[in-house]
Formats: sequence, C-alpha cells, structure tokens
Amino acid sequence: MADGYHLPVLVEEVRNALAPCLREVSGMRDGRRARVLVDATCGGGGHTLALVEAANPEVVVALDRDADAIAETGRKLTPVVGERDIELHLVHAPNSELTTVLADRGISSVSVLLADLGVSSHQLDCDARGFSFRRHAELDMRMDRTRGQTAAEVLAEIDEQQLTRILRDYGEEPDAKRIARAICVTRPQTTTALAECVSAAMSARQRRALGLRIHPATRTFQALRIHVNGELTQLENLLRVGPALLAVGGRMGVITFHSLEDRPVKRCFQRLCKVAQPPDGLPIVAADMPTPRFAIPREFRSVTPGEAERSTNPRSRSSRLRVLQRLAA
Repeated sequence: MADGYHLPVLVEEVRNALAPCLREVSGMRDGRRARVLVDATCGGGGHTLALVEAANPEVVVALDRDADAIAETGRKLTPVVGERDIELHLVHAPNSELTTVLADRGISSVSVLLADLGVSSHQLDCDARGFSFRRHAELDMRMDRTRGQTAAEVLAEIDEQQLTRILRDYGEEPDAKRIARAICVTRPQTTTALAECVSAAMSARQRRALGLRIHPATRTFQALRIHVNGELTQLENLLRVGPALLAVGGRMGVITFHSLEDRPVKRCFQRLCKVAQPPDGLPIVAADMPTPRFAIPREFRSVTPGEAERSTNPRSRSSRLRVLQRLAA
C-alpha cells in the first residue's frame, strides 16, 4: 500500500488476521451490539483503512498521540466511512487513555483492537521531529508535541548514571556508560551533534560488532525515544486493559519492532492463554475442567513480513505481528 505519509507494515497479514473477525464479531456500543474496530495507534491510517475496506465495521475509533497522524487518518478515512455509513471517531490521545476514550463514546467491548508500536515514516522523515540521526534537527523526539520534555531538554539536565541506565535498558547498548559520559560532557542539542558524540564515544570493539549496516547511534536514538515517550509504560497499560475490552470471539493484534516490545507482548499473550490446573488427585470430571478464556491463533502466533515487503520497505524488516483471541467472557 503506497502512502506518501507513512508506509504501513504487514498490511496483508493484519487484514488476514483481523478482518474475518471484524465481519463476524460484535462488540457493544451504548448497550447495543455493533461491530467495533479500534486502532489504538492509527499512524497514517493505513491499517485502519485496509480493515475498513475489507470488513466494513459499523464503528471505528482511531486514536494516536501524534496530531499529524490523526489529521492524516481523517483525510484518508473520512470519504470512505461517509460512503459506507460508518461511525468514525478520531481521537488525539495516547493509548494509555484507551478505556476513557471508549467509555466516553459508550463502547464497552470491541470486535478488533489493533496497535502498531512502530515510529511512523512521517516522524522519521520529517526534519522538525528530531527522530532520525540522518537528518539535522533539534532533538525533539516527542510523538505528542503538545506535552512532555523534548529529548534536548532531557539531555540538558540528566545525570550520567540515569542516562547510562536509559541507554542500557531501552537501547540494550553495551557501551552505555562510555556514551552517557560523553553526552553529559557535551550536552548535544541536535540530531547530528548527538550522532557524532555517540560515534566518537563508542569503542572500536562495538563499532566492529555493528559493522557498516548499523549506525553507531541507532541504539542511543531508540533508547532516548522510548524514554521521552514513555513507550514501555504505554505498552504495559495497553496489555493490561486491551484483552479485557475484547468481545467474545474478538481479536487483538500488536505489531512490534524490537525485543523490548515483543517480549512483553509474547509473555502477556501466553499468560492469558493459561488456565489454573486443579490439584493432583482431585476428582474432577472433564466437563468441570477449567477452560482458557483466550487463545493464540496458530497461524498468527508470530507473523513477520515476506521477502517482497522486506525488499520494498526495509523498515519492515524487524516488524512482527502477534494476535490474541478471546474465547469466553
């Protein structure tokens, strides 16, 4: 799906995993049954549009913490939902406010819930956003430019110990201490200054380990972005409230881009699929055995892009889709 604003990943896979469920499963809207699609991180609206065209839901809620993303999703979806008489809600909000957003609109359960945790092409390619070390800009990195500290403000005041922890925990950076020390000496305020600082501070051993394909500043930029936006806290909240919002038969899909995101999604989905086992020797008939409330559809246990998508969209290489289905109330 070509898109000048953002090129979404795994679109066909998302459609295959979620559209059939969206056609068949009803959530609840104002006490009435309705097929409800919620895109908790709508980005440029590519996934939302694909699901709308494939399954024709009755209610669509698209939210994002980036106001540019909401504007682009509205531009893309408004003509389509108008033709199909679909109720559309565009909401500028982080997914940590998901339960409030849905409750305010009378939605108590949903047919499909989707979250794409990646940074959008627009955010990476827009110079003013400060997400990329390949473009000179002030260090902003906020997905929501209406609130919170910029990356530049963080680096202007952070101490070496805290920065080391951020680089190690969120960037899995082996040279975290060396890089943090250099940053706290120079206090870079632009993307290029930060990239140069990291490159100069990195050990020769780590440079060789990265090779030519990966820029030395990649992990540092990832760590700062995650910290500035509280991304793992947002994900933790989504995994806590999302499954409970699914109607029976409904599905939740999450697209991740690195292990810090994928591990908690995988563990959460696996945990939800387990059932408490009765003590050994307790006389229980098969009909009384506990049954799981959730399941992971076998064909969508862990979906990655095919060779064709990886070649046309290199940013899709690390993406992974995981799907959870609700079996019982």
